[in-house]
Amino acid sequence: MNSSHPFKNLRKDIPASIVVFFVALPLCLGIALASGAPPFAGLIAGIIGGIVVGALSGSQLGVSGPAAGLAAIVATAITDLGSFEIFLVAVVVSGAIQIVFGLLKLGIIGYYFPSSVIKGMLTGIGIIIFLKQIPHFFGLDNDPQGDMDYFQIDGETTFSEIVNIGAYISPGATLIGCIALAILLLWSNVLSGKSKLFEVIQGPLVAVAVGIIYYMFTSDLSYWNISNEHLVNVPIPENFDSFVGQFRFPDFSQIGNVDVLITAFTIALVASLETLLSVEATDKLDPLKRVTPTNKELIAQGAGNMVSGFIGGLPITQVIVRSSANIQSGGKTKMSTVLHGFLLLGSIIIIPALMNKIPLSVLAAILLIVGYKLAKPSVFKEMWTVGWRQFIPFIVTVVLLQINFLLGVGVGLAIGIVITLFQSYQNSHFLHATESDETGKHKVKMSLAEEVTFFNKATILKELDHLPRNTYLELDVTKTNYLDHDVIEILDDFREKAANREINILLISELGIEENPESFSEFFKRRSKK
Repeated sequence: MNSSHPFKNLRKDIPASIVVFFVALPLCLGIALASGAPPFAGLIAGIIGGIVVGALSGSQLGVSGPAAGLAAIVATAITDLGSFEIFLVAVVVSGAIQIVFGLLKLGIIGYYFPSSVIKGMLTGIGIIIFLKQIPHFFGLDNDPQGDMDYFQIDGETTFSEIVNIGAYISPGATLIGCIALAILLLWSNVLSGKSKLFEVIQGPLVAVAVGIIYYMFTSDLSYWNISNEHLVNVPIPENFDSFVGQFRFPDFSQIGNVDVLITAFTIALVASLETLLSVEATDKLDPLKRVTPTNKELIAQGAGNMVSGFIGGLPITQVIVRSSANIQSGGKTKMSTVLHGFLLLGSIIIIPALMNKIPLSVLAAILLIVGYKLAKPSVFKEMWTVGWRQFIPFIVTVVLLQINFLLGVGVGLAIGIVITLFQSYQNSHFLHATESDETGKHKVKMSLAEEVTFFNKATILKELDHLPRNTYLELDVTKTNYLDHDVIEILDDFREKAANREINILLISELGIEENPESFSEFFKRRSKK
């Protein structure tokens, strides 16, 4: 059976799409609020990310929508450009730029992020999700769901918000949050293995239904009720005209504005980077280990951003929170992504009033589970076990990601590169020395690695300079496919010093053996031609 066929796994994809929908709904609204944009703009981005990007993408499990990582850029751009309509022009242009990125095959960049950084990103995001949901779980909803930065838009930080819970705790929100969390744990740890019914009907759906029922039955209770600020807040149009009036359209008279073009390129660059990182992370989480075509993904994201910008939506990226929720809920193909987009569309057209009866603490309980599964303690143990070269980029990414997404990934990547260069520095050659023979000569064999770059200059130079007088050096380059010109120059310089130090050089290559070559540069030119 082809697991990527869109209709063969609906039994798994439909329940997963419902879970992703419940995760996406508050995030779309919250990210719009964190971005200083109309709430409807976040919903548009979620719908387009699900339906348009989901249909065009080659990713089977990735879910796209408005991203928390772009919130600060969007908020600044709306203010600097002067209006939301001008900002929408930048969103449309950014989509066109992403399509160009895909056609130029720049998606290959995604394959160069070390595994340790990708795992650190997943774990770090899991911790952020978990910590950010704790206040919402207890009914402290001053900070919107989509604000993932350490320094929050309400003036608090991730930890100060948690410390302040005691002063703002809502008994009703906390009680239904605990009930929802108990349902989720019971469903995943006990009931899901008892019957197929409990696999088709997902725990999050039951938790949300119980949350709505709780709200309706406690609305007249002064102590245990849930006030409106602790509920989902979907815009409710009074009629069709007011619904259509929520759409905003780009002011294309500003398309030549330099500031608009700079903003567009910035959005395209950051959105593409976040998408490629999410693609790598999602592919790692995929139980079937499918590989997403990254260039196709950039084109799909670009098309989605163009459509989103045309009708008043926020910029779109593939997002790991919704993607991981999709995977954890058993999603198998892109149908779960597309269906979640239609569910978002239906919710704002058909049942917005019902959506506004969902307690935020119930959705926080769902996200607490998502966050914990991404940042299990066993992940830290596993990364520690594989060695410091993997653990250091991993833990740095995890820690700095709590402050800023790009900071964590960027510094983690930089450390990963430094460690790789250090390994390359160490592994440039293999040296084998023997005792002095009867004539008193030392015999040393140096075998160069398959690829020797200028990063290896220092270690090779150090080894050559430490050779004792009266040494017989066998230099083996039979396995060396690439030798940097800088290293060849070192060998030529050493050849002149060798004569003064009574060092004989025996050069061994696939062309044969040459003793005390007159010029290493000429030798490797001849070798290259042959």
